Amino acid sequence: MPTLPNPGLKGTSKPGVGGEANLPLAPAKFGAENRRVEAVPSPAALNFEEPHRAEAALTGTSLSPSAVSRPPSSKIVRLADFTSQASALPLDDFVPYVDKDACPFCKGSGFLRMEAPVGDANFGKLVPCECTMARKERKAFDDLKKTSNLDHFRDLTFENFNPRVPKTRDAYEAALQFARDPSDWLLFIGGYGCGKTHLAGAIANDALNKRISLYFAVVPDLLDYLRATFDPNSDASYDERFDTIRNVPLLILDDLGTENSKPWAREKLYQIINHRYNAKLPTIITTNQDLDSLDGRIRSRLCDRQLCRMQLIQADDYRMLDPTERQRLRQSQVSRSGSFNQGQAQGQGNLRKPQN
Repeated sequence: MPTLPNPGLKGTSKPGVGGEANLPLAPAKFGAENRRVEAVPSPAALNFEEPHRAEAALTGTSLSPSAVSRPPSSKIVRLADFTSQASALPLDDFVPYVDKDACPFCKGSGFLRMEAPVGDANFGKLVPCECTMARKERKAFDDLKKTSNLDHFRDLTFENFNPRVPKTRDAYEAALQFARDPSDWLLFIGGYGCGKTHLAGAIANDALNKRISLYFAVVPDLLDYLRATFDPNSDASYDERFDTIRNVPLLILDDLGTENSKPWAREKLYQIINHRYNAKLPTIITTNQDLDSLDGRIRSRLCDRQLCRMQLIQADDYRMLDPTERQRLRQSQVSRSGSFNQGQAQGQGNLRKPQN
């Protein structure tokens, strides 16, 4: 069996043992003509060649490159081949992609660079483009619409309310005044179909268009909305919803007094109204109930003339009018007090007493 070369012996050679394995190495030359770069084999290549190197060491033979075939997955990529292929691309025929719908100012990037001299604090600073600000505003408005709960009341506006209906003009002007300056409280009292909800919805939609955060709620539905948080599968917490309703900048409570009279419902409703009363947060309330039938604590706050303006609507039920009569009312003249003149009052008939 051949003897393995001793790695500790340098510059010596024994005849018949290891061949020229231990000949002294010539000093390395670093001239430009002799400079070379040796690639470092990858771990996969080392693992593949290891058995061949071990066999060569045992037999005392040298390991030639041809003795070891490369793994099938190995591939040599020459930079010269890549650059020659890249230079062959038809650059003259290249047409950059341009989005025709992109903003003409920022070209779709969403930002603009401020023009400032080098060294200025604003040099190279990016600012949002007008299209970015408009997109943020649209998203904010969509979020406001979602949280306002006005989906079923978006058609209630001042434009399609008919103040020519007898005894609605004062309430109409009170609603317009509140919409111009949403502050304090406004209470609409009247029978079914007299326009309470329409005016409250018109104020809400006007505020929404002015980007005022609000919440519109029919009182019985509001209490169900709070109870829903007690469901184990509810995504929202009771405290979160309750706090949002108590502190929303503008709250509209429709049909106060039609809610369940259980102690829990009365207490939650009182807590909402009392909190907004103490904080003097803008609130609109509609009811067809006699105030004496309401919770005494709530009635006391609604009767505070310093904070709450009470507007009685004694109009007839608009829903009971046929289309011909509705059209006639739209074309009639009306005074600021909302009453018809004698000629127009003929044939109108006696108005039904509002249901309280």
